[in-house]
Amino acid sequence: MLQTGGPRRWHTAASAIATLLVSTSLAFAAPDGSGISDGVVRIAVLGDYGSGRDLGGPGSVTAAKLAAADFHNEVLGKPVEIISADHQNKPDVAVGIARQWFDIDHVDAVTDLAVSSVGLAVAGLATQSNRTALVSGAATSDLTGDKCSPVITHWADDTYALSAGLVGELGKRVGKEWFFVAVDYSFGTAMVKDASRAVTDAGGKVLGAVRYPFNTTDFSSFLLAAQSSGAKVVALAGTGADTVNAVKQTHEFGLQQGGQTIVGMLTFIADVHSIGLKDAQGMYIASQYYWDDDDGSRAFAKRFFEIEKREPTKLQAATYAAVRHYLKAIEAGGSDEAKAVNAEMRKLPVDFFGRPAHIRKDGRVVYDLSLYRVKAPNESKYPWDYYQKIAVISGDKAFRPENAGGCKFIN
Repeated sequence: MLQTGGPRRWHTAASAIATLLVSTSLAFAAPDGSGISDGVVRIAVLGDYGSGRDLGGPGSVTAAKLAAADFHNEVLGKPVEIISADHQNKPDVAVGIARQWFDIDHVDAVTDLAVSSVGLAVAGLATQSNRTALVSGAATSDLTGDKCSPVITHWADDTYALSAGLVGELGKRVGKEWFFVAVDYSFGTAMVKDASRAVTDAGGKVLGAVRYPFNTTDFSSFLLAAQSSGAKVVALAGTGADTVNAVKQTHEFGLQQGGQTIVGMLTFIADVHSIGLKDAQGMYIASQYYWDDDDGSRAFAKRFFEIEKREPTKLQAATYAAVRHYLKAIEAGGSDEAKAVNAEMRKLPVDFFGRPAHIRKDGRVVYDLSLYRVKAPNESKYPWDYYQKIAVISGDKAFRPENAGGCKFIN
């Protein structure tokens, strides 16, 4: 039809269509903020203010606020508000707070969610309530497995990746016989399951595992079991004060002196700071963020340190990256509706402190992991100079393949 009037008319019509397409594209590229529910983008930081407060806690709130500050505390002309609460490491308390936030306080997204049981519970509620869950704290890989959802993104380095990263590299350097000392809740269970599979797949052997109650202070029986196993690698699958106490007590029983290597399966720089290099030296740790890795890491750390007077943990860094990307997706897509903004988040490339990353359909944020060895006191040259990088594990190798997790909505 367009060509019936000859080439001139065809070109005129084509130009008109092109102009219309460009105009339409520009209209969508510059939304007016009408897609922002109740006129405010409200982000809630639900974290641990007790034994794990140095891992996330107030520092996660600071990280979220720094991300909002990157947007001058507004998106599409609408204000960004950061609120927070303590979940007390109790899933029922966390769900009660989140329900109030979603149903009454018009919270659009929730982040941090340290502790796997809390992360699973609140992410499940977010799915039911059609709200966004930016999980930067909980480590269980179930969040992108059978508990996945179109409104969940997982920013923490998960149990599968930590297992794959640590087991493969340590098998070359230390040994293939492992013993697990794990906290007795969902994270510890997932960590031992994923790591045991990784050890076996790598041709190694799991010589045993013991579980201890959360907030244990006396690790003597658990560490004696690890020592008597003769395993080359003693893997601590706990966090916060549990890890700090366990590592200090490994020296009392002479595990390192007997040739065993201590691995912190989910250890944070704040833990190493509390332990001290004298006792933490020689530990192996895997992480997606270390404050002194490169210019991008140091740029965020400098801003964080000016407020908190300590270097950020990987949880706090992940909170910053998650909130920043969420706001970027709202800006690009023109809406904070959960399914819409999460779809936009999955389309956009992720700027992970200057390094490339991306989000898969199952919500897994994929980035490179690094394996670190904790320095000896005489190797540390300045405050918080704690880690020596041993290896980099590419994200495609570290994280579970998308089609292997059991996520039901990716096809």
